[in-house]
Amino acid sequence: MAALAGEFRQRFEALAGNVEQVIRGKRETVELALICLFCEGHVLIEDVPGTGKTTLARSLAASIQAELRRVQFTPDLLPSDITGVSIYDQAGHRFQFHQGPVFANLVLADEINRASPKTQAALLEVMEERRVTVDGESHEVPRPFMVLATQNPVDMDGTYALPEAQLDRFLMRVAVGYPDHASEVEVLKGMPSGPRIDRLPLIARAADIAGMIDFAARIHVADSIYDYVVAVVGATRRSPEVRLGASPRASLALVRASKVRAAAAGRHFVIPEDVKALAVPVLAHRLLLTAEAELRDRTATAVVTEILSRTPGPHPLTGP
Repeated sequence: MAALAGEFRQRFEALAGNVEQVIRGKRETVELALICLFCEGHVLIEDVPGTGKTTLARSLAASIQAELRRVQFTPDLLPSDITGVSIYDQAGHRFQFHQGPVFANLVLADEINRASPKTQAALLEVMEERRVTVDGESHEVPRPFMVLATQNPVDMDGTYALPEAQLDRFLMRVAVGYPDHASEVEVLKGMPSGPRIDRLPLIARAADIAGMIDFAARIHVADSIYDYVVAVVGATRRSPEVRLGASPRASLALVRASKVRAAAAGRHFVIPEDVKALAVPVLAHRLLLTAEAELRDRTATAVVTEILSRTPGPHPLTGP
């Protein structure tokens, strides 16, 4: 296991470095997106326009052998525009299913909160079960499968807030943010001949990605780590500042993500620091704060951070 964990770390770092040729100075965001990929989870990228949300998705797709399809979410987009539709074939005298853009390894749902709630909900089944049911017939999506959704802040014009059920399907919410001064200067100096997405080398093939996903699932988690995760997630449900805490799906997501972070560090076991590092991106977007907390300008990120600070973790671990 130790040798395999070392190989995982090398390939993970190669992927992160490849994407970072285009997304300058955002190593943490890039690594979080990769953790989602190897968890078989989905990532919600939230930020203002022009910060590189779409570029991050395209760079990731260019670094691995994967089919990327992009769906631009607009108010008039229909659910069938995403999942596909059955059309009657006159020659064969039967209905034939035509796959929608969701049948790809990486699906870029651009500006997802500009579509109506009904259309947003079209992704619920495929994000959880990796299949689409149309006219009573289920259709599997390929593996790996990952939805990278971008959204602008909900207070911008023409946006609809994602429902709680939809948010809970995203393993993480991350922000790209503005680059620091030095990184933005490098971007300007590199145009127009700087690193381009279509010139990025292929780092991992589909079989490599599948093998890394399977390996990460076998990372050891001690009982004390499970207890710690449940204690942190349970505290979000009891917080007086929260009216809707994190679900058991959040607990599962936090463990899965911690496993991948451990493997990316070359370890074959999870340590408390893995859980602490991922608690905010995995949990914060699932919380609904009380009106009183919002009036005090409290944020879900601050609530999770405070819970981590007062929840005792297990003693340092050295492996199984």
